[in-house]
Amino acid sequence: MAIDPTNKMFFDEDAARAYFEAQRWPDGKPFCVHCGATNVHRLDGKSHRPGLFQCNSCTGAFTVTTKSVMESSHIPLTKWALAFHKMAASKKGISAKQLQRELNLGSYRTAWFMAMRIREAMGLGPDAGPIGGEGKTVESDETFVGGKAKNAHKNKPIPKKHAVHALVERDGEARVTHVPDVTAKTLRKAIAKHVDPKSTMNTDEALAYYFMSREFAAHGAVNHSAGEYVSKDGKTHINTAEAFFAIFKRGVMGSFHSISEQHLQRYLNEFAFRWNERSAMGVEDAERAAKMVKGAANKRLKYRLPDETVR
Repeated sequence: MAIDPTNKMFFDEDAARAYFEAQRWPDGKPFCVHCGATNVHRLDGKSHRPGLFQCNSCTGAFTVTTKSVMESSHIPLTKWALAFHKMAASKKGISAKQLQRELNLGSYRTAWFMAMRIREAMGLGPDAGPIGGEGKTVESDETFVGGKAKNAHKNKPIPKKHAVHALVERDGEARVTHVPDVTAKTLRKAIAKHVDPKSTMNTDEALAYYFMSREFAAHGAVNHSAGEYVSKDGKTHINTAEAFFAIFKRGVMGSFHSISEQHLQRYLNEFAFRWNERSAMGVEDAERAAKMVKGAANKRLKYRLPDETVR
């Protein structure tokens, strides 16, 4: 479902605040973000800023943005709501410069930090377990992200390429990680962390995956160097993982142009989140945005000067 520009939360601050409160406290009963007590009351009146609560147990004051990625932000909640929805709906991502234009933000720096905070909210939550399992197939693949020598600016060094490892369950979720290298030791650690050992693993023919047959229910490999991309029975391939990388690289080239190593994992989290909450999984744009807002709670991101290569 496309973004509805007539929704009041995009132009009315009280409606936007009500939206964020409904996501953080879905049962309609706010609790203290400092001590967890439910004995809280809203402070009304002109002497208090809108949306302020006070806890009767610890006497702490808070709003819906306290202890979230939006804390200490001076950006109106209407613009935060629109930014969450735009990043939820943009399959290939939306650049900070585009956010600055569409939300009429004061500076690129403000838009960049806003986008990074939202990406922080899109990271895996504490309840995210391993993917795969008995009767399920997980695909593993790697790629490299970085500039090409022919595109490097004159008198500047060639941008370094950074390794990315993707684990994608067929008809399921993805776990995507920026890794230091694609050696067997590194990949084995990532796979052991994110994949149920009862899974069937599909990979290419790389020697780094030699250990798979000993540690998983089954291991199928396709020989890309010999021109094999799908087994004769059609069951063994890594096309799903390659499809994820195709979407990510289109985003890098079309929206961001380049990504610094410092922030690469947050961009990967963004694309993995949208993949895990995609329409094929029964999640539409508005619901995806709501899940992002829920993920914003209890996370903070402090400002660091953006790398000049980040878009």
